[in-house]
Amino acid sequence: MYYIEELLQKRPYSLNKQEKKKVFDDYISKLSKFHYEHSEYYRRICDLLRQETPLLPVRLFKEYDLLSVPKEEIVKTLTSSGTTGQAVSKIFLDKRTSAVQTKVLTKITSDFLGNKRLPMIILDTNAVIKNRQLFSARGAGILGFSMLGYDIIYAFDENMKLDIDKIEKYLEKHHDEEILLFGFTFMIWQHFYHELLKNKKRLNLEKGIMLHGGGWKKLIDQSVDNIMFKKCLQDVCGIKQIYNYYGMVEQTGSIYMECEHGRLHTSIFSDINILNHKDFSLCKQHQKGIIQLISLLPMSYPGHNILTEDIGEITGEDDCPCGRLGKTFMIHGRIKSAEVRGCSDTYDIKN
Repeated sequence: MYYIEELLQKRPYSLNKQEKKKVFDDYISKLSKFHYEHSEYYRRICDLLRQETPLLPVRLFKEYDLLSVPKEEIVKTLTSSGTTGQAVSKIFLDKRTSAVQTKVLTKITSDFLGNKRLPMIILDTNAVIKNRQLFSARGAGILGFSMLGYDIIYAFDENMKLDIDKIEKYLEKHHDEEILLFGFTFMIWQHFYHELLKNKKRLNLEKGIMLHGGGWKKLIDQSVDNIMFKKCLQDVCGIKQIYNYYGMVEQTGSIYMECEHGRLHTSIFSDINILNHKDFSLCKQHQKGIIQLISLLPMSYPGHNILTEDIGEITGEDDCPCGRLGKTFMIHGRIKSAEVRGCSDTYDIKN
């Protein structure tokens, strides 16, 4: 825990390769030891594989209740999105882990958005926020990012209908201020962009800052990439500052933000490796493989070293033109046989 408090005093992209390796080698080892001592399932996996820090496939979180603290200390249980009939990941958070995730999320986003809270439009419906103790990754995302704003409104009604009049009144109220917008990628595309297009409406969001993530599969199926997404949004509302992010419910808080040069960044709280699908050896830069995510944050559950079902590639390290240190990477979609599980890919089936 002391490492997190110490790191929270630093800028989130301030450690070079050697400095970060020293921190991660030490703290990940301590985390693994803690989870080995406190999680029965994790201990079994370590013993079976004869590894100190085994790589856990994300599907294990669907099959087992993986936690490293007494159940009575759990204050929040997050679930991944999933279509009907699919099992969902269950992530158990105690008060300490939940608080750290929130602090880190704020720290990372502040490096891009600044420290000032902004008037905020959530491009979703407030119906998704139901049980605060047990809710989906979508609800968790909304609650987590809503801490960045004030005077928050939801753009969609319970039927996912865009309330254009409400938004226009809100923009008039905050006409001389920057506006923060947050939502999940596919919902923004389907229920914000297409509704404005259909109604031939153009909102004045030239001072807007949009933060979005998840749900790229359906857009890729429609031949919509990140560049086209940004251009289309700018056409209907003039918004120029649009930041994509990558993250998973299994490592909530450890998000990977896209900088102004279009690169996704690891922070001092997380790291990424790309693994060869044949033997799980490390891929070189610009080689595609399966994404491994490492995070310093999971303390109430053993989610610090996970194998995703996504394909990506490392594009650089400590060399981004934006000046932020750490690895940068790209996402190339999901493993062919993997389940669809993005927050906005499955919103219409299960919140």
